[in-house]
Amino acid sequence: MELQNKTLAILGAGNLGTAIARGLLAAGMLENNKLIMTKRKPSGLEEFARQGITVTTDNTAAVQAADIVLICVQPGQLARVVAEARGALHNKLVISTLTGVTLAELAQLLPDTNTLARAMPNTALAVRQSMTCISVNASGAATRLVEAVFSVLGQTIVIDDELMQAATVLGASGIAFWMRLIRATIQGGIQLGFHAPEARKIAVQACLGAASLLLDDPDSHPEAEIDKVTTPKGCTIAGLNEMEHMGLSSALIKGIVVSHTKIAEI
Repeated sequence: MELQNKTLAILGAGNLGTAIARGLLAAGMLENNKLIMTKRKPSGLEEFARQGITVTTDNTAAVQAADIVLICVQPGQLARVVAEARGALHNKLVISTLTGVTLAELAQLLPDTNTLARAMPNTALAVRQSMTCISVNASGAATRLVEAVFSVLGQTIVIDDELMQAATVLGASGIAFWMRLIRATIQGGIQLGFHAPEARKIAVQACLGAASLLLDDPDSHPEAEIDKVTTPKGCTIAGLNEMEHMGLSSALIKGIVVSHTKIAEI
C-alpha cells in the first residue's frame, strides 16, 4: 500500500475533517500512520485525543510534522491558514477540500515545492460510502497517495480539475438531492397507509437496492433495470409516466444545472 508510515495533518477539523478522521480510524489506517488535527477551539476533539491522535491549535507545527496536509478550512480562512503555516509548507502533498478553489489558485498561494491535489468527498464519509472526486497537479505516486487516503472512505475517481465544480454538485450536493427523493418516497408511502418508520425502511432499502444493482454490474443502465420491473399496462409504468408528465427528470436536470451555475458565483 502506498499509504504507510506517513503523518497526516488535518488543518481545520470541523465536520468534514472529523468525518475523515473517523473514517481513517474505522478503516485501521492509523495503525501504520500518524494523524494530527488542528482547530482554533479544539475542545470538541477530545474523542480523538483519547485515541492517541495529536490535537493542537498550531497549524505550523502540524504542517512541519506532516507528510500529507489536508486543508479542510472554510474558503474564507484559506489565506490566513496558508500564511500562518507557509514557512513549513515545503515538499508536502497538500490536499484541499475547499469548494471553488482551483489547483491553479492553490499554486499561487503555496510554494512550488509542494504537490497539490483537490478532493471533493460527500457526507457519506461518516459511513465510509463517500464518492470522492480527486484532481492532482502531478501523476503516479502522488495520485495513488491521495486515492489511498480517500479510498478507505468510499469510492474515488480521478477527474480533470476543470470538472471539480461539476463533481461538487453531482457528488456532494447529490446527497441532498437523493435525500429529497427518498423523503418524497416516504411521504408517498405514508399516504398509502404505512406508518413513517415502515415507509422509511422500505424506501431506503429500495434506494439501496437500485444503486446496488448498478454498482454490481457497471455495464448495466438504469433504463435496463426499469424495464425489468415494468409490465404492459402495469402499475409501475403508470407511476413512471405520471412522474415524467409532472417533470421529474426535467426538474432534476434543471436543479443540477442551477446548482452548478450557483457554485460558479461563490
